[in-house]
Amino acid sequence: MRRRRETEGSNLAFLDVVCCGFGAIVLLLVLTKSAEPVLLQETLNALRGRIAGMEISLESVREKNENSREQIESREETVDALRQRVLELQAELSDIRGRHETSTSNAEVKNTIQGKLVAARQELSEEMERLLGKSYRRAPGDGTVGGIPVDSEYVIFVVDTSGSMQSYNWASVRRKVDEALDIYPRLKGIQVMSDMGEYMFSRYAGRWIPDSDARRKAILKRLPSWKPFSNSSPAEGITKAIRTFWSPDHKISIYVLGDEFTGPSIDNVVRQIDGLNRSDESGKRRVRIHALGFPLPTDFAGRLPLTGRRYATLMRVITERNGGSFVGLTR
Repeated sequence: MRRRRETEGSNLAFLDVVCCGFGAIVLLLVLTKSAEPVLLQETLNALRGRIAGMEISLESVREKNENSREQIESREETVDALRQRVLELQAELSDIRGRHETSTSNAEVKNTIQGKLVAARQELSEEMERLLGKSYRRAPGDGTVGGIPVDSEYVIFVVDTSGSMQSYNWASVRRKVDEALDIYPRLKGIQVMSDMGEYMFSRYAGRWIPDSDARRKAILKRLPSWKPFSNSSPAEGITKAIRTFWSPDHKISIYVLGDEFTGPSIDNVVRQIDGLNRSDESGKRRVRIHALGFPLPTDFAGRLPLTGRRYATLMRVITERNGGSFVGLTR
């Protein structure tokens, strides 16, 4: 009986262990199953967030593509309009060339002859008499540049520094400046400005460059590399020169060297200069204005028939009204 009871007790103990093990397994399974929905929900939320972010990025990319497409279409429309405008201008240019080809040649010859015939005999100033002597007499043809009077004591060069001048006339500009300086034995002051009013030598901005052989050489040496911005209009340089340097006790001449006038109105420039360079009681202007017109090749950007003639017209009027001469140069 005792053995049977001990065996039964052992069997019961073994069954208890087995039951506890199964129970633990069942409990683990229950706990695992209950945690799976929570993990799945968190994963699902994270994926939804990523999808939402990608949708926002996609929408942004679509907007950028749409803006780019609109910009391309706008630029294509602008290009088409510009092409059409170019065709219209080319047609207009051909018409102008056809109507004015003969008159252009005649006008250039007339300007050259007129400039050479407009020499004015003027008495030496007291300063020039002191420097040269009262017995000094100009030899025939001496003391002029293409018929331009040279009675002034102060000289300002207003030079068109545009691409056309730099490319086609720059060597000639240097020669004409050298010639102009040669016919003045000695000046009280010199100044060189661009057609926009920029000074060749910034340290002499707003004041005269004292005349000397060394400074004349410095001007000629600086010219080949002097390339300030230009709008191919002498109006700004002339008006700035008058405003800055006019003085009642100074005899000043302005030499304008250029080839084109691209400004909107010739009349406006003439009126502006008339207002600045007023006449005195004797009818003489404050400043004498001369001009040299440099040639351009006939195919220069298609602009010679218009801007070249406008420059000649403007400077002929200005020089006539301001006691000077205009000379149209040939190559």
